[in-house]
Amino acid sequence: MQHMKIGFIGGGNMAASLIGGLIADGTTPSQLRVYEPDSERAAALQRQFSVQLAEDNGRLVDEADVIVLAVKPQVLREVCQGLAEGVRARRPLLISVVAGIRISDIDRWLGDGNAIVRTMPNTPALVQCGATGLYANTLVDEGQREVAERIMRAVGLTQWLENEALMDAVTALSGSGPAYIFLVIEALEEAGRKLGISDEASRMLALQTAFGAAKMALESCESSAELRRRVTSPGGTTERAIGILEDGDIRGLFERALTGARDRAQELAEELGAE
Repeated sequence: MQHMKIGFIGGGNMAASLIGGLIADGTTPSQLRVYEPDSERAAALQRQFSVQLAEDNGRLVDEADVIVLAVKPQVLREVCQGLAEGVRARRPLLISVVAGIRISDIDRWLGDGNAIVRTMPNTPALVQCGATGLYANTLVDEGQREVAERIMRAVGLTQWLENEALMDAVTALSGSGPAYIFLVIEALEEAGRKLGISDEASRMLALQTAFGAAKMALESCESSAELRRRVTSPGGTTERAIGILEDGDIRGLFERALTGARDRAQELAEELGAE
């Protein structure tokens, strides 16, 4: 990627996070191009990262080897149709960070025959702690897969999927997952306050506990189940609490929640990709 030009169509939070992560990883600002129609936002990106600004989408396609599609799902069809001629002429690698849009629809809007990687990052990518699922169509070669992985790895962990249909499950698990964790933290804070702990102390204890538990799990080779067992002493306080959560069918509740999120992701993909 040393001499590769990477173009971003859309300069929102996710694009800014990727740009910041790439620069921190060694990519030079001169390798990065951005088209952002909001002039204030574009100027802010240029000030913060010293990236090159493109005058329009067409100019960006002419100058880039990799195009990162980072626009809202509702406008992606229009954007792709506007890019189609330039993309057909240059055949860059296309990386979509747009939620809910299938590769087949992106390819159809661009005119078919394009190397496309679809990704599903989550909001912790904004602090370089993201989790991203990736799926590539058959036109993406090994070198392009490595490029896509390096770009997305600039904001956190990456996992390749063997089937694009699994992207809906990834959306349910890690895409929406931060909201579930925030809800758990919120519930812990509230419970702590009701037990008499001050607002600030309850908040900080809940946050650090969630952070510490995640860090332990990431750095351990043991399963989450084993880590849980290790802090659950027979007859102790944790065993009592875990028993209450299990009696409330916490596992079944999460399964139903993720299934509902996956089903909604599938519905949205049908709606957004409709002719």
